[in-house]
Amino acid sequence: MDAVNEIVQPVRRPSLSLWRTAVVLFKLRIVSLLVLSAFGGAGLGTLVTGRVSGWSWVLLAITGTLSAAGASGINQYLERERDSRMNRTAARPLAAGQIENPHLVLLLGLGMVLGATALAAAFNLALAFWVFLGAVIYVGVYTVWLKPRTTLNIVIGGAAGSCAVISGGAAVGAWSALGVWILAVLVFVWTPVHFWALAMAYRADYIKADYPMLPARVAPAVAARWTAVHTVLTATAGMALGFWPAIDWVYLVPIGLATAVLVVRTIALLIAPAEKAPAFALFHFSNLYLALVLVVVLLASLWR
Repeated sequence: MDAVNEIVQPVRRPSLSLWRTAVVLFKLRIVSLLVLSAFGGAGLGTLVTGRVSGWSWVLLAITGTLSAAGASGINQYLERERDSRMNRTAARPLAAGQIENPHLVLLLGLGMVLGATALAAAFNLALAFWVFLGAVIYVGVYTVWLKPRTTLNIVIGGAAGSCAVISGGAAVGAWSALGVWILAVLVFVWTPVHFWALAMAYRADYIKADYPMLPARVAPAVAARWTAVHTVLTATAGMALGFWPAIDWVYLVPIGLATAVLVVRTIALLIAPAEKAPAFALFHFSNLYLALVLVVVLLASLWR
């Protein structure tokens, strides 16, 4: 009978478990949006230079993914104790104690960031600079310095995402192009909308972990108003990109509609700032909004 039970028991798949661990540990879902942001910057840069190099895009994808994932791993290593106090993050591998030697994650993360920088530097110094700076801002400026100390943490920390955009421009030799910087500004002002909406939904978590995240330190109505300010800035930057001469009015149609939805979701949060549903709705749509901007920008580099 025992032999029969052994036969019918499901076979474990450690590789799948390992993959899921990697997705969470290195925040690969967020990394994918950062890489898409880098591609958006590259697409805008291509509109300026008119040069298309497949190798540049491959190099950008490899170095951007490695650096962003490595920085995310370092972030989770540094925050593992506080993560264990929050319901949203308590199941993360390091917070849950699933990895016997967490210091290996730190070393791996550092190796990924430095390896990405070295690889980029071998072919494109400007790309190496922006890839490395993005990791430094996320780990050193945001995670170590700002996040435990000030409610402005995510406002300034959003510069890490801006570096991803500029690294895309650098990959195609156009990091100083106006359109690339408008998109970088968009990512910068979009970040508080995205993160504050999430923090409002998990306000109790951030209070328990003693993070000075804005929604954990002010009344929900105040946090909603500050989020709305950044929604206005995001909408302005998103629409301004459509008036850059290298992009035509076709961009403005889908992004104009998406911007209207973003504003409506923000108004709903202003009406009911203490409820989780409008905060979650704004958080999820903010992801979709940025992704849509980046996809349309990439398509613009094809139709122009």
